[in-house]
Amino acid sequence: MRFAIIGTGFVADYYMKTLAHMDVLELAGVFDIDQARLSQFCDYYSVKPYASLDAVLQDETVELIAVLTTPETHYDIVSAALAAGKHVYCEKPLAMNLDDARKLVAQAQSAGLVLAGAPANAYSDAFKATSKALQENKIGKPKLVYAEMEDGAVFREKWQEWRSWSGAPWPGKHEFEIGCTLEHAGYSLSWLISLFGSIKRITGMSATLFMDKGVEIAAADMAPDFSTAVLEFENGVIARLTCGLCAPKDRSLTIMGEDGTLTVADLWDHSSAIFVERKDQPLSFIFRLFRRLEALRGRFMAAKPHAGSRLKYKAGKDDHLPAYPSRIDFAAGIDAVRLAARGEGKSPDQLAREALHITEAALVLNRIADHNGRYEMVSSLSQ
Repeated sequence: MRFAIIGTGFVADYYMKTLAHMDVLELAGVFDIDQARLSQFCDYYSVKPYASLDAVLQDETVELIAVLTTPETHYDIVSAALAAGKHVYCEKPLAMNLDDARKLVAQAQSAGLVLAGAPANAYSDAFKATSKALQENKIGKPKLVYAEMEDGAVFREKWQEWRSWSGAPWPGKHEFEIGCTLEHAGYSLSWLISLFGSIKRITGMSATLFMDKGVEIAAADMAPDFSTAVLEFENGVIARLTCGLCAPKDRSLTIMGEDGTLTVADLWDHSSAIFVERKDQPLSFIFRLFRRLEALRGRFMAAKPHAGSRLKYKAGKDDHLPAYPSRIDFAAGIDAVRLAARGEGKSPDQLAREALHITEAALVLNRIADHNGRYEMVSSLSQ
């Protein structure tokens, strides 16, 4: 399927890296309103630049548009692409408010087009292994989940010097204005809703705690750099989700079931380590050894091996993936649109509902104070 990319900023390089193994996707060209950046990107990857957004939309050979622009531009570009008869894959979130996101889903459905949204980390081998382990009742019925999406105090690093492979600067100022929750909660939410279904209710708080981000931003323009919430799922599972730019890096997922615990080390790793601890099996020898050392020393040891055993699963080749810390198959999300358009994989309705549900939840988590700390979800994966 021929597709085009709109937006050649920092994240676009991750898509280009993972496109290398997607011979079913043909990149027709790219467009960006920043002509200097567009030229830099096209020179680096030897791809065709489009002269305008209209030129992309009028290209009848292009069936799919990947919208990789900044969040506040998503609605207008996605709507224009759908109006032009193109399938769309959009970076998160679909829109900056729920009403606009719902309009996009309705527009896609009315036109018989596929609309899907990032992130793509739930297409990973680690996710498939986790889903299979739950289906096989490895830890019994899931009851409680701890989801961590802490990216570390990046504002204390030399982020102003960060560049993508093709030379795009990391958009730190804009990231701090949009907020780490709106940017990153989706990585946890995509796993959570794919494993446990629709979210019924969100209760929590968000706050802006660190005002010095290494760049001048008015206090009123600074988005929350911390959020924590309890997500109640329609199936009874309870999840605690924390997002932030404050605590040490931690992108793990811990699922506690009636018969044990399953821990995914890193949701940004396509083939992440997964550990399973069952109540009817002994703790790992190395963990028991460390626990004995704790007793002998009379002090808690923060760094210990996992108590369970490592889950063995078959992972595919991953040499096409970006290096740590973003070992995600970004292009898999675009391919999901291609498959849905051909009646394979997830259906168009499922992709649209997932994108809408993730968008709604992320918007709420980012500004949950606007809802007095408690919110009843409007969207559902079944409607």
